[in-house]
Amino acid sequence: MWASAFVGIRAAGRAFSPGALALGRLTLGSILLGALLLTRGWTRAARRDVGLLLIAGLLWFGLYSVVLNEAERRVDAGTAAMLVNVGPIFLVALAIAFLHEALSRALLIGGAVGFAGVVVIGLATTSGTAPLSGVILCLVAAFGYAAGVVAQKPVLGRLPALQVTWVCCATGALVCLPYAPALVRDLRAAPASSIAWMAYLGVFPTSVAFTTWAYALARGTAGRMAALTYLVPPVTILMSWLVLGEVPGPVAVLGGAVCLVGVYIARRPPKRAA
Repeated sequence: MWASAFVGIRAAGRAFSPGALALGRLTLGSILLGALLLTRGWTRAARRDVGLLLIAGLLWFGLYSVVLNEAERRVDAGTAAMLVNVGPIFLVALAIAFLHEALSRALLIGGAVGFAGVVVIGLATTSGTAPLSGVILCLVAAFGYAAGVVAQKPVLGRLPALQVTWVCCATGALVCLPYAPALVRDLRAAPASSIAWMAYLGVFPTSVAFTTWAYALARGTAGRMAALTYLVPPVTILMSWLVLGEVPGPVAVLGGAVCLVGVYIARRPPKRAA
């Protein structure tokens, strides 16, 4: 579902501005998740947990959505997916900084390899050259995603995944409220296909995918799920070709492969002493 989000953003972005698309997607997701939450009950959160959820909602749902939407106005969906997929490197680095995990040689090597891949991607996209601004925006989105996960992880041990996801999604929607006039304007002019894509983003990549991720993260399976993120770029490229007729250039694909190698190295657990 997350792979399809990159395609959906690219398609809906033809009719919706970045902020308007983020607000529409997050508002719909908040409504659906809120309706489901009414059937489950509410667990009171500690003040510290509320603060962490607000940070996760601001960075992962608000910042990530707006910045990625803007990035995909400059680079194709496949290239965006490859760049955002360096997020796990940021995630490991942030875990070291804030969760006091040990700095490993694998992170240093993987980070260097991943950065090299980003540089390669910056050399080519569908049109042959990648706007530097688009590459930077994708990396900012990746950082927002990683920071949001680090903020969200401790809370999931104490609060239900559905409640955590709703609070984060609603926070992101509130952050995007200044774009409400743009959303109203774009809705009036948007074709039905673009509105359908925005609705799809709100229902599946937002409501379903984020809740599923939180559910898995709460049970300590994030490491296993992270392996599935390696499938996001190739699936996105395939879907983008089928739906949008876009294919990243061969140099961009090479850079994406280098990024994946870097992420794999950075996420490798340290070897135990014999």
